[in-house]
Amino acid sequence: MKTQKVSYRGWQNALRLANSRVELIVTLDVGPRVIFLSTPGGENIFANFEEQMGLTGGDEWRIYGGHRLWHSPEAKPRSYYPDNAPVDAQIEGDTVRLIPPAETPYGIQKEIDITLLGDEPHLEVRHILENTGPWPIEVAPWAISVMNVGGVAIIPQPSWSTPGDLLANRMVALWPYSDMADPRVHWGSRYIMLRQDPGREPPFKFGLNAADGWAAYARSNMLFVKTFEYEPDAVYPDYGCSAESYVCGRFLELETVAPLTWLEPGETVEHTENWFLFSEVGPVATEQDADQLVLPLAQQALDQSAF
Repeated sequence: MKTQKVSYRGWQNALRLANSRVELIVTLDVGPRVIFLSTPGGENIFANFEEQMGLTGGDEWRIYGGHRLWHSPEAKPRSYYPDNAPVDAQIEGDTVRLIPPAETPYGIQKEIDITLLGDEPHLEVRHILENTGPWPIEVAPWAISVMNVGGVAIIPQPSWSTPGDLLANRMVALWPYSDMADPRVHWGSRYIMLRQDPGREPPFKFGLNAADGWAAYARSNMLFVKTFEYEPDAVYPDYGCSAESYVCGRFLELETVAPLTWLEPGETVEHTENWFLFSEVGPVATEQDADQLVLPLAQQALDQSAF
């Protein structure tokens, strides 16, 4: 793994991690955000927002783009605590630990640890929350990737059987602004697919008990796959969602959520995603495309993920 200090789009302090298959940039002046992810020399699969590039300081929460760590259930102002201050970066072997200032009003310390594995397009991303307050809190780490425009999210539906097939095996959650007739969403037989369309502004969001432990985003000839551990007996936020996706005219968010956990003062909880970035993948527009192009690579990603 190569690690070097770089500047990025107005931020003078950023960190680039790379091997021969993948490169990423994380912000150190704000965040942390994994603000850039691509094959070497390729186009960023994450969204960036031009009007916010290089900004620092202030009390206003900014999305910036890229990948971030939040805590669920979502609430204002708690979830929207501004992360506009410098980040401490600690390099330990092939791992970079990113530690922002503590969210003192809410007694939460965030940390993102990133490990680039060998010479593969594979990263382990650990999301850590610590209760730094004086009383117990119930939280769930929430990993949010803000994807560039023009792609499609693919999340598999649970396929397990129940006794006699008499009990439900899947749960789909919708938000108040989600129109089930929205043309960007495909309610398929095996997958739910959500397309990002820059020409359609209204927001849409769904969540799912994604028991297969993966979610993907296909854009141009790139496929981003994140894998995660699903715990069938755990209690998840948003009526049981382990994966969620939000879309509007400017971006799409591909999100995974850990189970709800009660943290005593000083305790931590961790949620790990494994990221894989595949190139030279054909267009994904239908469930047949997902079966032929996405599923084999998702299975490969699951086989290489350690949970």
